[in-house]
Amino acid sequence: MNKLILGLVIASSLNVSVSANEKDKHHKSNNHNDKVMNFGPGDSYRHKMKIKPADFKKVKNIAKAADDLPAPLTRNYIRKVEIDLNAVEVISDIAKGISYHYWTFNKTVPGPFLRVREGDTVELNLHNDKSSSHSHSIDLHAVTGPGGGAAVTEVEAGETKTLTFKAKTAGLYVYHCASGNAATHIANGMYGLILVEPPKGLSKVDHEYYVMQGELYTHKHIGKMGFQRFDSKKMLKEKPEYIVFNGKTGALVDKGALTATVGDKVRIFMGNAGVSRISSFHVIGEIFDTVYPEAALSNPVKNIQTTLVPAGGATMVEFQVDYPGNYVLVDHALARIDRGAWGILSVSGEEDDALYRGETEHKNKH
Repeated sequence: MNKLILGLVIASSLNVSVSANEKDKHHKSNNHNDKVMNFGPGDSYRHKMKIKPADFKKVKNIAKAADDLPAPLTRNYIRKVEIDLNAVEVISDIAKGISYHYWTFNKTVPGPFLRVREGDTVELNLHNDKSSSHSHSIDLHAVTGPGGGAAVTEVEAGETKTLTFKAKTAGLYVYHCASGNAATHIANGMYGLILVEPPKGLSKVDHEYYVMQGELYTHKHIGKMGFQRFDSKKMLKEKPEYIVFNGKTGALVDKGALTATVGDKVRIFMGNAGVSRISSFHVIGEIFDTVYPEAALSNPVKNIQTTLVPAGGATMVEFQVDYPGNYVLVDHALARIDRGAWGILSVSGEEDDALYRGETEHKNKH
């Protein structure tokens, strides 16, 4: 009886159901003959949908561009900030020839980078597209209040709800959907970052980039071609088939690569949606001049090789680039590179032989 009461109290505080009954005809157990045992406060993890890809919008490139983020704030006063977000379920490619039913904020993974000032009042309007198969919501880790906003933003398909909150603490925070089984919504792509700038702003840099790590749990094994559906059992076992930066394999390579010139100072806003793995963020061939561990702006540390980014957490790293070439961004649990967790920072400019020198097989010997 005590466990039942505790479960009801937790569920009430999160504004979610104790049983697997998200308001949607598609949300069903894998085995309709079994009573599903569920030990969390939300819907059951045993989620299975019969997807018809033709029923959903197609997005050519799901990846959020790393340089697609608002410029630093220049104002020295607080204000009311209005933000519109759309929960949209789409079909896009994890890799060439491998498609997936992504759940998104504004049709990209991660969703938009949100930028406000400490003390601002934020009015956030969340609309759920009429084509959505599920209800959705938003939990912003920058919010002080029940569910981080999820308690008042549960929206059915075609609906809109508004959350108003004060951004009272500076820092870099994850936001994500928290409806039904929250882990399912996050694993399918509903996450992003919100930066609450301190009153004096951040230090000046030449480039800012937006990178988020996420996990994809596909029914078929890694590399299997064709449409792949979500596998809830793999998620519970914490065995993702793909671990990626910015929503898909190769998102931060070639045309998606980060760029800089020798002498530039670079800042990377790095988040980890999880839902399971801690990220060990590293740039091969560079040392982070400054790291804000877990995005705590008040306690930066210097000269760091690799920094941990917990599931549902973030960090900020800053460094000057001093030599041209390609620098590889990785989760230094390096087996994850082959699951997609890597990208490129391409640096142009003059070589400095005093800093770095050597011959490669591509240079002619005299």
